[in-house]
Amino acid sequence: MVSPVRVLLPFVFLLAVAGCQTGTPSASVSRIGFKANYLVARAALEKGQYAKAERSYAGLLKKAGPLEPRLRLEYAHTLLRAGKFDKASDEARVVASQLDGRGRAAALAVQATADQEIARAAINKGTVTSDAVQRLVAAKQAFDEVLTGYPDLDPLGGLALRRKTIDIEMSTIR
Repeated sequence: MVSPVRVLLPFVFLLAVAGCQTGTPSASVSRIGFKANYLVARAALEKGQYAKAERSYAGLLKKAGPLEPRLRLEYAHTLLRAGKFDKASDEARVVASQLDGRGRAAALAVQATADQEIARAAINKGTVTSDAVQRLVAAKQAFDEVLTGYPDLDPLGGLALRRKTIDIEMSTIR
C-alpha cells in the first residue's frame, strides 16, 4: 500500500504555500476552512472511520481546484479501505490518467489493488467473468509499472506479493 506520508507531503507543502499567499479575508477564511476539512477527512481515514472520511473527501473534491488529483487519490484510498472496490478502482483510474511519475504510480497501486480484490471476489464465488479476467490483467500491468518504476513505493513488499498472487489467481481460472 502507498505510504500515507508520501501521499500527504506534497499536499501539506501546497497548503503551506497557499497559506503564505495574500488575498482577501474571505479567501483566507476559505483556505482555513478547507484545511480544517482536509484534516478531518485525513484523521477519519487514519482512524478507520471510512464513511466519515468518504463524505469529507467527497465534499473537498467539489472545491479542490489544483489539489483535485491528490485529494481524489486519497478519496480512492478511502474507498479501497472501505471495501468499495469498484468505486476505488474508478477514482484511482481517473487520477492515474491525470498524473505522471510518483503520483501516477500511487494511483496505479490503489487501482490495481481494487481490481485484484474485485477479481478475487468473482473467483471465490466461482463466477469468473471476462471482467474479472480483464481486471486481473489490468492489476498485473499496473503493479508491474509501479514496481518497475518506483520500487520504493513498496517498502514492505506488499505490492510485490500481490503481483505474484495474480499469476496464481490467473492459473486457477484458465
